[in-house]
Amino acid sequence: MQDVQWGKFNMIEAERRLLANALLDLSNQRFVLLSESCIPLFNFSTIYSYLIKSNKTFVESYDLPGPVGRGRYNPRMKPHIQLQQWRKGSQWFEMDRELAIEIISDRKYFQVFEKYCKPACYGDEHYIPTFVSIRFWNRNSNRSLTWVDWSRGGPHPARFIRTDVTIELLERLRNSNGMECEYNGKRTNICFLFARKFLPNTLDRLLRFAPKLMGFN
Repeated sequence: MQDVQWGKFNMIEAERRLLANALLDLSNQRFVLLSESCIPLFNFSTIYSYLIKSNKTFVESYDLPGPVGRGRYNPRMKPHIQLQQWRKGSQWFEMDRELAIEIISDRKYFQVFEKYCKPACYGDEHYIPTFVSIRFWNRNSNRSLTWVDWSRGGPHPARFIRTDVTIELLERLRNSNGMECEYNGKRTNICFLFARKFLPNTLDRLLRFAPKLMGFN
């Protein structure tokens, strides 16, 4: 056990340790990072089928001008990482076994981040998105499977309390708020399998709605 602090580089180290331990079980083929405030939007069999049949990974990775995107890039990362290669994204990833092995085996980019990604550079928002964009962009969907609400502004997404949880909200999330995305070359409205941030006091309502709405037994 090692202490991990929000915003510190040891979050990346922790993620790599989680992947390394999960890889020890040869039956594990897909790897999903979730937080304690995440909820599933579908039942297990639906989520399992979506992941195991996907021909791409789900790591959000995009180029963001401004202080919280390109502004966090350190020029001393050159020549290994150029500004035009710098990416930002959600830390809540999903990946296959091949990509997980590449991430825990990486020394080149990991050492650059370890040396030069200091506050206000947050490695959990940049290391894996940048690594995947440089090395495996053609195998990645460039989107996260975890929905969050950033509409209220600030450094953290909105938090949902008990009274926020309604059948209408859950149905909207299950239908991706009306948006579409690509899955195995086809358009679909199932873009998110998980959602956050749901506080502990939402559990009673989630358990009440889940059997009928989400198909839980």
